[in-house]
Amino acid sequence: MIIKRLLSFIWPQTTTVSSDYSGVLELTVVNGKKMLDSKNANYSFGSLQRILERGLREIELKDVSSVVLLGLGGGSLITSLRERFNYSGKIYAVDIDSVVIDIAKKEFNIQESEHLHIFNADAYDYVKAFSTTTDLIIVDLFIDTKVPTKFYSEDFCCELSRILSPKGQMIFNLGMDDSGAKERQQVITYFKSNPNFKCTILEKIEGTNVVMIVETIPHQTK
Repeated sequence: MIIKRLLSFIWPQTTTVSSDYSGVLELTVVNGKKMLDSKNANYSFGSLQRILERGLREIELKDVSSVVLLGLGGGSLITSLRERFNYSGKIYAVDIDSVVIDIAKKEFNIQESEHLHIFNADAYDYVKAFSTTTDLIIVDLFIDTKVPTKFYSEDFCCELSRILSPKGQMIFNLGMDDSGAKERQQVITYFKSNPNFKCTILEKIEGTNVVMIVETIPHQTK
C-alpha cells in the first residue's frame, strides 16, 4: 500500500470493484489521495465532497444533534462533518449498495460507533420507516450520474418533511445541471410552496451540480 501511494505521485493507481447496483467502481490513488468513482462520476473524496461541503457551509451545525445521511458512498461526508466541521453528534448513514459500504469501511476507515450507525437499505424505505425526527437530512442519492426517479417524487418529499425536526435543515443534492431538470423542479416546487420551509438553491457547484438547502421555519407563538 505504501509503494502504491508513492507511485501515485508519478501516475494514478487504479483498482476496480464490481457492484450489482453501481456497476464498475474505481478506487484511484492520485498524489497520495484515494478517491472512489463510478464510470462517469465521483462518488467520494473528490468533487462530490467539495459539492456537499459547499452545502454544509449553509448549515447551522451547532443546533444539530443528529444527521440522517442518505447515500453513504465512500464516507467522505462523514470525514467532512467530523474533521472539517467539527460535528460530534450522531450520524445515521444509509446506502443500498453493500459493496460501497464495504469499501467505505475497508478503504476509507469509516467505522461504526456509538455516534455512527450504518444501514444497508433502500433510502426510500428507510425514510418511510423512520419513526422519529432529525435535525439534518443530507440527500445524496445517485447511481452513477443519475438520481433515481423515486427520490424526486412528491411522496419522498413528504416523507423527508415528516422526519425533519422543528428546527430541521436539509441538504438535497438534486443532480447535475444538464439532466433531470423537470424532476428536479418538482422537488424545488414542493418545498418552496410549503410555508413551513425556506429554500435556497445553489446552482452549478463545481460547475455541475444543483443543491437545495431547506430550513424549517419556526412556528410563531402569540
